[in-house]
Amino acid sequence: MKKMKLKKMCIGITDGSHNPPEGIEKSGFPMLSSKNIFDDNITLDEPRYLTEMDFEKENERTKVNSGDVLLTIVGTVGRVAVVDDMIGRITLQRSVAVLHPDKNICISRYLMYLLISKRDFFGKNARGVAQKGIYLKQLGDMEFSICDLSQQMDIVCKLDKIQKLIMMEKEQVEDYEKLIRSYFKQIFGGYFQNHINEKRLCEICSFIDYRGKTPKKSQLGVPLITARNVKDNKFFIEPREFIPEENYNDVMSRGLPRVNDVLFTTEAPLGNVCRIPNIYEKFCVGQRLITMQPHDGVIVSEYLEYALASSEFQNKMRQKSSGSTVKGIRSKLLVLLTIPVPPIALQNQFAAFVHQVDQLKSK
Repeated sequence: MKKMKLKKMCIGITDGSHNPPEGIEKSGFPMLSSKNIFDDNITLDEPRYLTEMDFEKENERTKVNSGDVLLTIVGTVGRVAVVDDMIGRITLQRSVAVLHPDKNICISRYLMYLLISKRDFFGKNARGVAQKGIYLKQLGDMEFSICDLSQQMDIVCKLDKIQKLIMMEKEQVEDYEKLIRSYFKQIFGGYFQNHINEKRLCEICSFIDYRGKTPKKSQLGVPLITARNVKDNKFFIEPREFIPEENYNDVMSRGLPRVNDVLFTTEAPLGNVCRIPNIYEKFCVGQRLITMQPHDGVIVSEYLEYALASSEFQNKMRQKSSGSTVKGIRSKLLVLLTIPVPPIALQNQFAAFVHQVDQLKSK
C-alpha cells in the first residue's frame, strides 16, 4: 500500500465545457451535466443535444471514453460513475470532471469507490456562493492509499457484490412506497374523484414561509433543510448545509418547523413534498420551501403528504403556477388550493399503515 496524489493516478483530469453551445432538438450527440451523474449510474435524461460539429469541438476537450471516471464538481459535488460502452458517445458541461485513470496504476471502478469514500471531503472543501464546487487543482492534489492491481480487483469484486445488495434493498423500499400510494388511492380515491368535503389548505394548516430570507451559511452548525433535500417526494440528507448556531434565533423568527411537518417546494422544482424526518434535534428550513403544520383533529401529516403528492392536487397546482423558464407558485395562491378532508379516524388508519411500512423500510 502506497500513498499517491490523484493527478499521478490519472493520465489526465479535466472538466467539461465552460461555455456550452446552444442545444438543438434531439440528436445523437448528448452533452451531460451533474444532473445526469449518480453514484455508479449515468443517465441520458434530458441532456443538452448538440450538432455533430459542436459535439466534436467540445469532445476534443473532454475526450470521454469507456473506462473514464466522471465526478460531479459543481452543485451536488461528489457523485461518481464509470463510463461504459453502453452509454455511447457523450461530452460534458463544466459541472462534471472526467478522470482518465492510468490503467497501470488504478482500476476505474476502484477509483470510483475511492472517490465515493471522500464524499465528506468534497462537502467540506467545496467553495463558492451561488453554487459550490471543487477546483481541479484541489482534486488533483487529493491523496489516496493505493494497493497493487490484483488487490484492487479483489476489493472491487467485494464492493460490487455489496452494491448489488444495496440496489436490491432500494428496489424493495420503492415497492413499499408503491404499496403506500396504492393503499392511499384505495381508501381515499373516491374523495378525490367526487370532491368530497374539500377544504382550502389555509383552513386545515398553518404555514411557515422563509422565502425571501437568505440565511448566512457555515461549514458546521445547525442543519439547514433546503429544496434540494426534497426530491421525488422523499427526504434526502444530502446535500448538507448549515447555518451558524448563534444565528439560529434570528433566522427562525417566522416560526419553528417540527418533525413530521410537511415540506412543499414552491419552485425549481415545483411541487415536491415530504414529511420532516426525525433525524435532527435542531434544524432550519430554507428558501423555496413552505412548511405546513396540520391542525390537530382536522388533518394528519401522513395524509396531507400523500394528498399534496396526488396527481389530482398536482394538476390543480400547476394550473395556478407561473413562470417561463422556472415554474413556481405564489404562497397566496397555494393556500387557497383545496384537498378533500376525510374523517380523522380514516386518516389515522392510513397514518398507522404508513408508520408500519416506514418501519419495514428503515430495516
